Amino acid sequence: MESLKLIDSWPVDNAAVAVIARDGRVLGTRGDQDRQFALASVTKLLSASAILLAIEEGAIELDDPAGPEGSTIRHLLAHASGLDFSEDVVRGRPGQRRIYSNIGIDTLAETFAERAEMPFEDYLREGLLAPLGMTSTKLLGSPAAGGVSTAADLSRFAAEIQNPKILHPDTVAQATQVVFPGIDGVLPGFGRQRPNDWGLGFEIRDGKTPHWTGSRNSPETFGHFGQAGTFLWVDPIAGIACVGLADRNFGEWSAEAWPVFSDAVLAECAAA
Repeated sequence: MESLKLIDSWPVDNAAVAVIARDGRVLGTRGDQDRQFALASVTKLLSASAILLAIEEGAIELDDPAGPEGSTIRHLLAHASGLDFSEDVVRGRPGQRRIYSNIGIDTLAETFAERAEMPFEDYLREGLLAPLGMTSTKLLGSPAAGGVSTAADLSRFAAEIQNPKILHPDTVAQATQVVFPGIDGVLPGFGRQRPNDWGLGFEIRDGKTPHWTGSRNSPETFGHFGQAGTFLWVDPIAGIACVGLADRNFGEWSAEAWPVFSDAVLAECAAA
């Protein structure tokens, strides 16, 4: 794919990208697909998916109490528990504001570990990563931001999210719809969004502006980006997913480059 050559102009030492069709075919790649990159918050997609799998298996339930008083697993997945970004401090009532929270995702993993009597990282590996063949993906720290992976492994995950075989399709459909609609919040790196829509661990593009995806991305697009210079989006209208990994932290360069890149990918796929 010619559009993928745009990464050659990114101000990074190393980058890898891939485009994945709804049926799991890899439509194009550029860069070393087996190089490990720190994922930062793209880790949340993997951790949330493991939590959703645990819900399917009955280890926990979406409306189980978790986090601050009045909060549930659903609130934590949707960044609506009221927990602070990084401190164990309550900044609001559950369901009232979208307060993006790393500690909320870590609390989810702790809640699972306590109730399932199993380390979260073991469940993530055995329940999700191993069945998908994601052998180069590891959780080295926080379930919110401590993952490392490769473009090849994340392509496998992107295929699963588009055409679920481990998770139930109904679970993915629920997770990628807006939860607690209409609440505002700050999208890190892009300012206050009204509303700041989120699903169950997956950010929903909707009408947010500015945004890290492209102007061609449909409102139904979902995914996540990471401060390590990483992103993964799925556009169900276009029928493709895109993985982008780099070894330079998110900043002005990526806020400018990623939307241009995404638009080029979508335009090329639409013309194919």
